Amino acid sequence: MARDVSMADSYQAKGTRVLLVDDEPDILELLGMALERMGLLVDKAETVQVALKKLKEQRYDLCLTDMRLPDGDGLQVVQYITQHNLDTPCAVITAHGNMENAIAALKVGAFDYLAKPVALDQLRVLVKSALNLPQQDMANGDKVLLGQSPAMQKARDLISRVARSEASVHVSGESGSGKELAARLIALSGARREKPFIAVNCGAIPSTLMENEFFGYKKGAFTGADKDRDGFFQAAHGGTLFLDEVADLPLAMQVKLLRAIQEKKVRKIGATSEEAVDVRIISATHYDLAERVRQGEFRQDLYFRLNVIPIQMPALREMRDDVPKIAQQVLDKLRGETEVRFSEAAMRALQNYNFPGNVRELENAIERALTLCQGGVVEVQDMMLMPVESMRPDKTAITGKYPLPDYLDQVEKQALHEALQQTNFNRTEAAKLLGLTFRTMRYRMERLGIKAPGEMDDAD
Repeated sequence: MARDVSMADSYQAKGTRVLLVDDEPDILELLGMALERMGLLVDKAETVQVALKKLKEQRYDLCLTDMRLPDGDGLQVVQYITQHNLDTPCAVITAHGNMENAIAALKVGAFDYLAKPVALDQLRVLVKSALNLPQQDMANGDKVLLGQSPAMQKARDLISRVARSEASVHVSGESGSGKELAARLIALSGARREKPFIAVNCGAIPSTLMENEFFGYKKGAFTGADKDRDGFFQAAHGGTLFLDEVADLPLAMQVKLLRAIQEKKVRKIGATSEEAVDVRIISATHYDLAERVRQGEFRQDLYFRLNVIPIQMPALREMRDDVPKIAQQVLDKLRGETEVRFSEAAMRALQNYNFPGNVRELENAIERALTLCQGGVVEVQDMMLMPVESMRPDKTAITGKYPLPDYLDQVEKQALHEALQQTNFNRTEAAKLLGLTFRTMRYRMERLGIKAPGEMDDAD
């Protein structure tokens, strides 16, 4: 309570002003009183045109608008603020259960939404989040997305814009292309930057433990539950929940996740009541999620809820002109005080390489090279790049699938090579990536004649 009072005093001292747009007098009065009790100055408008006029004449720290208005809808207010680059977060009030309107508003730039009837505690949370937005892009230390290609510039621009909203974001791209870094940059540049960022690898959780991990459980809920335990949603309360490899969620868990996101409530296993949670969802996967929906492996309603703002992270091979600069920046970061440079041949090799593991693979290659290079010069052999011919099936495999055993061996060999490259030839990690046991991984490498760089044949 004392904190709310001090916050109200802070808003009053700053003259924090809110524009409230609704054509129902009772709602205007109720919400206006609630906002004024928070120490805010409140201006009111009952139509779109009056709202736009006030936005032209006065700077506002927040706009809260109903969707249905006598001369239009709240989207027009949101669009006006976005198109005129006003530094005013705008939230919309939607009819209960009308997620289509809420998602449409988020897509055109709304900060967040509230469903009718408006709960005053949710209103207070929204106001605090909106007024906590940074006035300019934050410096995020070494957390940067490198490259000047059009695709990367587009991704950075989207990240900057969506950071100032509460919309769900789905980041797609190949393994190693920077999806988690993009998610962290969104969180670091938004209103939740000082709150928890909980990253969850959905593909690494056994299906039998999914509900426990996401929602938590009460003491005595099952054998071994000797105390209450929070789940990912409770741990991320007030902050951001990053669902990596979300395509790997089983269908049964997708239903429960959708309800938690829509209702903003979760129920611990063994609990008799739900608890409210306030999290922003960012998801990612290297799969084509829309294709998963078409195949019936991912729920369409959850897809639409997660994919409000899509961001595509480009593959490194699509940014060949950027490779020399990115490689040099990675080298400068890793070398410390040591004087090391790339030879011309090494730089050409990097620029011509396809990088199936993207930036993560580039970092691994340079880290290896720093260990192996001599005389302060990184040569081609120091980076141990995978030979081009080993990254794809041979000509026989490309032109035909017969004989079948040979074709399958080529496909398997390619998958093993890519996993080993992405994990810096750590066979244990590569086995996990492929869903194999270490023993199976070792057997398959021996059967297909795959050796780590520098590994000698027994005869040698």
